Amino acid sequence: MLNSDRRPRNLWLSVAALCFATLFAAASSRADDVQDAAKLLKAGQHQQALERVNKVLASKPRDPQARFLKGLIFTEQGNTKEAIEIFTKLTQDYPELPEPYNNLAVIYASQGQYEKARASLEQSIRTHPSYATAYENLGDVYAKLASQAYDKALQLDSTNTGAQNKLSLVRDLVGGPAPAAVAAAREPAKPPVVVAQKAPEKPAPAPAKAAEKPAAEKPAAAVAEKPAAKPAAADADVVKALNAWAQAWSKKDVNAYLSFYAKDFKTPGGEPRAEWEKGRRTRIEAPKSISVAVGSPKVTMAGPNQATITFRQNYRSDKLKANSVKTVVMTRSEGRWQIKEEKSGK
Repeated sequence: MLNSDRRPRNLWLSVAALCFATLFAAASSRADDVQDAAKLLKAGQHQQALERVNKVLASKPRDPQARFLKGLIFTEQGNTKEAIEIFTKLTQDYPELPEPYNNLAVIYASQGQYEKARASLEQSIRTHPSYATAYENLGDVYAKLASQAYDKALQLDSTNTGAQNKLSLVRDLVGGPAPAAVAAAREPAKPPVVVAQKAPEKPAPAPAKAAEKPAAEKPAAAVAEKPAAKPAAADADVVKALNAWAQAWSKKDVNAYLSFYAKDFKTPGGEPRAEWEKGRRTRIEAPKSISVAVGSPKVTMAGPNQATITFRQNYRSDKLKANSVKTVVMTRSEGRWQIKEEKSGK
């Protein structure tokens, strides 16, 4: 859903990779230390990043970059109360910066406080009218509010086909269960996959929607006329591999998870592969439970054996909840798709 910028990216963390563009331009003091801390955060070394940031703040407590980064670290650690305090104080001390407003919206949305998220995003846009991330996140928030309204209409009248159709359209954009199921169960809709909120319990990859329709619905001639049929099949294979990667992660099967990374995988920050694997193993084994869902995957084929996928990664564990935009480059070797590179953001 929302994009938070580290960018308070994706409104929803990782967002992963919250953006610093405007903020970094606002101040240059201690830039090297702050950028080093940002690299540590990107590598998942939260405590080391926090120590580096606190070092900067010890000598310059009002430094906006360091304060903003500290808010990002707290957000990724799930310390939302502390993160809210930091971003709120930044909006007061530096009202001209749009990123703190955007990140506040990300947190509010993750808590289901969509009206607060909307207000923060509108303020972010007033501060910086060309801030694309805030516009996208605002669209996601409006879609969520619309989804809630249509769902309420179906709870009051399950035969309202107009509301069912509109709810389907909205959920095609942001994800979520089919409206018929919601109406039958008389339950509130699950939050859509907009950056920074809970992921649907049973996310459905975009390509699967087409597969759900009986073949009889499409005349044979019409299918034959579409030259994109073969690329679509390739796309489906890539998404299938990506979902298998997410499932291995969710099952905490570290060996299976690591097997999805190609031998020439580019590790974050260029660290040695062995050190990266050790760090990933620790982070996967530490939580008691993990749930990772892939939402709204968009595949771009660069040839028969290489593809780039941008998607919403919805991560939940007993220690952290995060929703972010992620991009991975996958290559096919010996009939298997593996990850060659991954990065947060679009």
